[in-house]
Amino acid sequence: MNIHSRPYRHPDDLPALIRLTKDLRAAGQRVYPIAADLYEELDDPAAQVSARLWEAGNRLLGFAYISRWQNMVDAFWADAFSPAVQAEMMGWLVQAARQRNPARGEMLTLDASALEEDRSRLDLLERFGFLRQAESSLLMACSLGCPLPEPELPPGFHIRPMGGAAELEAYVALHRSAFGTENMSIDYRRSIMNAPDYLADLDLVAMAPDGTLAAFCMGQIFGDDVPRAGGKKEGWTDPVGVHPAYRRQGLARALILTGMHRLRERGIDTALLGASSANVAMQRVAERIGFRVASNTLFYSKVIS
Repeated sequence: MNIHSRPYRHPDDLPALIRLTKDLRAAGQRVYPIAADLYEELDDPAAQVSARLWEAGNRLLGFAYISRWQNMVDAFWADAFSPAVQAEMMGWLVQAARQRNPARGEMLTLDASALEEDRSRLDLLERFGFLRQAESSLLMACSLGCPLPEPELPPGFHIRPMGGAAELEAYVALHRSAFGTENMSIDYRRSIMNAPDYLADLDLVAMAPDGTLAAFCMGQIFGDDVPRAGGKKEGWTDPVGVHPAYRRQGLARALILTGMHRLRERGIDTALLGASSANVAMQRVAERIGFRVASNTLFYSKVIS
């Protein structure tokens, strides 16, 4: 098979990438990016520059790019991507990371992830020098078939959908305060809201009595995602964040429960959320609601010098 590669062309190539991930899932391959990821991440010009496609004739066999968070994102037909093609893909990603690092004025790693039982991907990462990190991401699941408690809020607080474009700046400021990072930006949040699967009524915020945004929980339903935790129809109540000034008042629990009620109204039978293995507080909140760990995603990094 004569395989060649070429740069990604945005937005013309995006539908083909989405079709490939759907075809791979239908064939039983484990694929990490879903359509929402591709819409959001490839809206970033830096990710577009790093993206590359591998084809045989006019048939798309695989693609790879580096997200704005320096994460390696890839999907390919396993039977078509020989070790030599995998090495070419990894070489391209390392080169793209090297070109990106000086532009940011810092030395960064190329990061990747894999479910702990996905032996083929773990072998791929380890073969190319990725090292496992201490932290991982827990997928937690809760059936919506059982009675759900009603959300309870402190006096004067209320929950409503995020206020759209008019509230972008306040939301981004809340997100940064909640997580102690600057990972969220107005452009990235706008990309999330412009994705086809975005559901405004599930994008929830909690308001303090003075009108300040105090916490958030983003409910999501992805039409092309396969069930991850044994449910027939699964939806997300994640990410969840609370401003440091409003913690320990039950806002995270109230937002998650509100999201779960709204997911159930849409016919979803299982709620999902992700929690860092280091975030014991969020794990405890989820467990008290009824969530249990369904899987564990391991993080890997490769130093790019």
